[in-house]
Amino acid sequence: MADKIYDLGAGFWNIRGSFRLGGVIDIGTHCSLIKLESGRFIFLDSYTLTGDVRDEVMALTNDGQDVEAVLNVHPFHTVSCAQMAKDFPKATFYGSSRHKEQVPEVEWSEDLVESDAVAKRYPELEFSIVEGIHYISPNDKIHAGSLLVYHPASRSLHVDDTFMSPPAKILEAVLPELLLHPTTKHALKDEPNVGKQYCDWATQLAHEWRDTHNFCAAHSSLITFEVGGFEKALLKAVEKARPKLEKA
Repeated sequence: MADKIYDLGAGFWNIRGSFRLGGVIDIGTHCSLIKLESGRFIFLDSYTLTGDVRDEVMALTNDGQDVEAVLNVHPFHTVSCAQMAKDFPKATFYGSSRHKEQVPEVEWSEDLVESDAVAKRYPELEFSIVEGIHYISPNDKIHAGSLLVYHPASRSLHVDDTFMSPPAKILEAVLPELLLHPTTKHALKDEPNVGKQYCDWATQLAHEWRDTHNFCAAHSSLITFEVGGFEKALLKAVEKARPKLEKA
């Protein structure tokens, strides 16, 4: 499947790419490019850009010179970080503590991507880190935790793994429009009331970001919601999962 770049308006582009599990099954991945009020650009997540998509990104960003930062918001999405650093050598790279451990060849900022310092640097964006579940799970196979990013100007939500759309268009008729990551239950912290904490966080997020129009998730299709549709879909997913998560 060829990489594609989608212009979602107001200075937000979502790039849909390929990621093969075990080199076989393509579950897809993504990154997003945002034009700041300053006229400069940032990426959300790293992806190895090739072909026409790379050409378009380079044309938008003055051959990459205007990219000031890459915010790697999912601790387990590390595969393309080193290549991204080569492609955009002048950019500041932000990541979690796991990024620094897994890709030490990249010169990482001392400020962690989930820090208040980074959030304050980009007032065009709103950030929310998962609650009740591990942001960085001690189990490398559990990827439900992430830092979610909302771009109000384009009403676009960038999310890795935590929330998903149905895995295939044909399933959208029988599945909810949004799904919680299947490892969410296993990602719960070993503390009291964490299931409730997670569900309450997701519920609040549904309300706060109810205007979401473009839902950009890593291993899902890009989907769009009418006003209030995202809120309704996420609340439905949370309420369905709440009994099991609160019992865990």
